[in-house]
Amino acid sequence: MTSEIILFVNPTAGRGRGARAALPASRVLRDAGYRVRTVLGTDADDAAGRLREALTSRPAAVLAVGGDGLAGLALQALAGTGTPLGLVAVGTGNDFARTLGLPVRDPEAAARFAVRTLEGPGPRPLDLGQVGDRWFGTVLAAGFDSRVNDRGNRMRLPAGRFKYDLAILAELAAFRPVPFKLALDDGPVLDLDATLVAVGNGTSYGGGLRMCAGARLDDGLFDVVVVGEVSRAELVRVFPKVYKGTHLSHPAVTVHRARSVTVEAPDITGYADGEPLGALPLTARCVPGAVRMLAP
Repeated sequence: MTSEIILFVNPTAGRGRGARAALPASRVLRDAGYRVRTVLGTDADDAAGRLREALTSRPAAVLAVGGDGLAGLALQALAGTGTPLGLVAVGTGNDFARTLGLPVRDPEAAARFAVRTLEGPGPRPLDLGQVGDRWFGTVLAAGFDSRVNDRGNRMRLPAGRFKYDLAILAELAAFRPVPFKLALDDGPVLDLDATLVAVGNGTSYGGGLRMCAGARLDDGLFDVVVVGEVSRAELVRVFPKVYKGTHLSHPAVTVHRARSVTVEAPDITGYADGEPLGALPLTARCVPGAVRMLAP
């Protein structure tokens, strides 16, 4: 272990906020006496490879400077290594940081918190979800929400979050319930028509949608939220409640808790931490203490 901290930077996160955030974060770390090494890459694979190589120096911690996509990329390198991960959340959604109660779009505050944690209580072992060899920290989404992601990713214009608002409207117009098969731990396969299934290690996705509001990052269990068959009008009416997590009391919503979940549905892509995992079926398992986080 050294006094070096790695800044793992996505310079394009949040329309350039990642590049701008690296400088004040680095300044805070250096003022606290740490050596700072910046790692970035030409693309996701290159960045991940450079981070894995940098970990051979056994840094005191890695701070991911960007959004949920970069945090997820860092998890692929850090899960199971024991090297602590902190977040300087300056992306569009920042749901992992929101779930952890970390500063959002305030790089100096995030870096100061990381320093205080390293020099005080130390990192917390927290759970991660795992699908095959991919790790995720927040929510595995399948159904209406993942179709919105699919459509938004296909749209070149407009830029930013507004295109996902348009994608929601377009998907509402084409909305039909999805026939799911859901297996929880070793229980029987459940056949159900549903709007979506969300497998929550963390609480939120989509920039603050608290779909799995009761999920905890240290209980060894997923919160599996199933939004059953509802009309378009009812979906529009209930949707705003997701920001506060009060949708969980709706009669069409059920919550299960499980260590392992298999989700199957036709023509649906699964997304985790905002990134596509692949077509269903997918099996996710909750791995206790898989990552050490600089978090409250």
